[in-house]
Amino acid sequence: MSSKVALDKDIKKRLDAFRDTSAVAAEEVIFKTFPNKPPQVLELHKLIESSYDPSSPFHLSHASQTTDTIVYPAPSPSTEPESKKRKLDSGDAVNGIVHTETKDAKNPSLMLANKHIMALHEQLKKECQTLAELCDKVKLWINLSMPKIEDGDNFGVQIQEDVLSELHRSQESSYNLRDAARQNYLTRAKLCSKIMKYPHLEDYALALKEHDEKQIYVARQNLHDLLSIYAILTDILHKNIDKIRSPKGNNASSMY
Repeated sequence: MSSKVALDKDIKKRLDAFRDTSAVAAEEVIFKTFPNKPPQVLELHKLIESSYDPSSPFHLSHASQTTDTIVYPAPSPSTEPESKKRKLDSGDAVNGIVHTETKDAKNPSLMLANKHIMALHEQLKKECQTLAELCDKVKLWINLSMPKIEDGDNFGVQIQEDVLSELHRSQESSYNLRDAARQNYLTRAKLCSKIMKYPHLEDYALALKEHDEKQIYVARQNLHDLLSIYAILTDILHKNIDKIRSPKGNNASSMY
């Protein structure tokens, strides 16, 4: 007759400690990080309110100032010694590369990215990454808090599963918002290639300006989306925190 295999006491103690640490981290997220700290509900709301001020990088007034539709000729590396390469030539050359502005280049090969929109994307990507990481902490705690599978008294477990589904949807939303940068660069590259191929057609340049303006507008809307996600998660978690902590508690009061 084979003997039953039991979990080593030391390992069980370490696992229990890990579970306790996960619970502390998750409740810190639920009660302090989500409602209060940046880039969460209160600070995110403040950021959105400030976006209507012209000084905010999310204000649409920056659109007309940040799009460069000029087509530049190909950079040509210099054959001079390295010590001379870093000298500026008429204020336009750095490291031996000269950028000459021309709107009528016959063989265009360079267009500059919109640095302002790049900065907006970087800020949004950081906030999306933060949201995904915070959701992971809460998901881990809820999964570890789930009781063993058995018949009866599963109301609390269902609540835990519903909250996990909402956390998963929030993470998926953060991934989609983060992907906006890649989509922007691909679309913008196609417009730039058209300008480089047909520099005499003004409509392509106008399309690029309209595209950049839309990106600033969408970036501000993405802040609203992130705020909604945080607000909904905070509301759901706070309303159901008792069942999340103790899914097998007495359900009598909840049923009547």
